[in-house]
Amino acid sequence: MKKAILGSLLLASVCLSNAQNTAILKIDSAKQVINKHIYGHFAEHLGRCIYDGFYVGDTSKIQNTAGVRNDIIDALKKLKIPNLRWPGGCFADTYHWKDGIGDKAKRPSIVNTNWGDVTEDNSFGTHDFLNMCKLLGCEPYLSGNVGSGTVQELADWVQYTNFDNVCPMSQLRKQNGQQQAWGVRYWGIGNEAWGCGGHMTPEHYSDLYRQYATFMNNSPKASLFKIASGASDNDYNWTEVLMKNIPKGMLGGVAMHHYSVIEWKKKGSATNFTEAQYFTTMKSAWLMDELVTKHSAIMDKYDPAKKVALVVDEWGGWYDGEPGSNPHFLYQQNTMRDALIAGMTLNIFNNHAERVRLANLAQCVNVLQAVILTNKEKMILTPTYHVMQLYSVHQNATMIPLDIKSNNYQYGAETLPAVSGSASKDSTGAIHISLTNIDTKVSQEIAIDLGGKVFSKSSAQIITSGKLQDYNSFETPDKIKPTPFTAFSIKQGSLIVKLPPFSVVVLEIK
Repeated sequence: MKKAILGSLLLASVCLSNAQNTAILKIDSAKQVINKHIYGHFAEHLGRCIYDGFYVGDTSKIQNTAGVRNDIIDALKKLKIPNLRWPGGCFADTYHWKDGIGDKAKRPSIVNTNWGDVTEDNSFGTHDFLNMCKLLGCEPYLSGNVGSGTVQELADWVQYTNFDNVCPMSQLRKQNGQQQAWGVRYWGIGNEAWGCGGHMTPEHYSDLYRQYATFMNNSPKASLFKIASGASDNDYNWTEVLMKNIPKGMLGGVAMHHYSVIEWKKKGSATNFTEAQYFTTMKSAWLMDELVTKHSAIMDKYDPAKKVALVVDEWGGWYDGEPGSNPHFLYQQNTMRDALIAGMTLNIFNNHAERVRLANLAQCVNVLQAVILTNKEKMILTPTYHVMQLYSVHQNATMIPLDIKSNNYQYGAETLPAVSGSASKDSTGAIHISLTNIDTKVSQEIAIDLGGKVFSKSSAQIITSGKLQDYNSFETPDKIKPTPFTAFSIKQGSLIVKLPPFSVVVLEIK
């Protein structure tokens, strides 16, 4: 999104490998904070995300705290995970939270009808999740059951988690061993109400949202940030109806979901893909910029002050499950293609920070574009994990507008911009510039004019590999990881960077 800039500007001219490729880095116009919650994650009761992922039980030989794997907790803390969404996803609208509290031996089971009809014993419930979030140092984001639940059920859940004063739900919580309320701020009111959450019209859902939101009360522990179940991809009418029909005082955010897919019926392999399939996936990933722009424009009509957030609480690459795995478990490997999806998407979110203020990568462990994969006692970090760790420097930093006119990455008759980027300035004054080059064969040289300003320190890291299809396996867990990047220099007041093909680079200058 382009805006007229007032006041003094420090312009940095960015030239790629020919004169047509330029960008402007407007350092002195930095003012919009990149909300750290853009870097959120998602943990659904799906496949091996919760059970045999996060949660192994307190009798497991794998080191754990109250049944949650310590190695996963440590890895996510290093990632600076700001929030975690649970229990779904589609599962949320079949989940009844009271089945997951109290004596684990007495909890009723549930059949996960959305993801393989497997039976779960409800041993991982509200206490387990919220206490896990405390271990992580992140905020919980709870998805409420609107599809098959009731207004009273969701109102009770809010009281159970947030109220310390004497009431039936706080008393029940204390009986179950939790004296102090957790203070949950983020609440989703249903999920994908247009699909697995009830196949509703936006008009019907808007009325339901108003009803449910009315009975979800704030407490001294938490002023609620209520998030409406939003559009799938380019369903702009859904956003229009919600913004028109729901009073802004009842609305903290409107969700939107978009996955990078080749095509829904033939998603293709996560690791054995052609350049044609790669190009199609990148085209789908680039679509995120258009979706965010157009949904934001609709929101601007009804909310010009931008008080309501656009919440992209499901995004990522989606392929066929790994051979030999349960296809309903959505377990897939994670290659350099996924690293580029992550880098490009986070650049888009950073550049739209005035409206996008919360997002959730789908999903955290063992499902879709996971940052962590497990196999019994083993755990590996994926290329996506490493991208998100490098990009964590943007969390709560001040966004610097970066307008790039890029070379094209061409495949057949189609083209895409080869380079995306975003930039920010942190509280110490350090500037971070993140760049992705999705071209499979051509390096992109970028010369950033520093406008006469002197920087005494500079450093960079890169994520790349020998092949697009490379990934971290349990046999070679460190095949792809950040390494020092030295193909840049400062000459005559310009920072010159040469991005290798299919690479993600994060630079710091001070």
